Amino acid sequence: RVQLVESGGASVQSGGSLTLSCEYSGSTVRPYCMGWFRRGLMKEREGVAAIDSAGFASYADSVKGRFTISQDKAKNAIYLQMNSLKLEDTAMYYCAPCNAGPKYKYWGQGTQVTVSS
Repeated sequence: RVQLVESGGASVQSGGSLTLSCEYSGSTVRPYCMGWFRRGLMKEREGVAAIDSAGFASYADSVKGRFTISQDKAKNAIYLQMNSLKLEDTAMYYCAPCNAGPKYKYWGQGTQVTVSS
């Protein structure tokens, strides 16, 4: 089981920037891919960005060009640099293995990002 701790969420104005951090630990096996997920009120959880062990990153169309995911394997951490934030980016953000699905149950506490006009 991987322990996940997200941080960095805050309330920001539209157009602002924010960096989220995720530290993972407690597992004897390093994840092959880690990603950021989010769930806004009245919305389903959605994948935001992912990065595999080779450093290849992918993004949801809604954030591509604005968000950048990165990792520091030595620190067992991944990050999400969020720029040009929009109101629709408001959500609770979580990090998890890229393949986290309906049966995944090891979500961390998440970190709240609130974008206001």
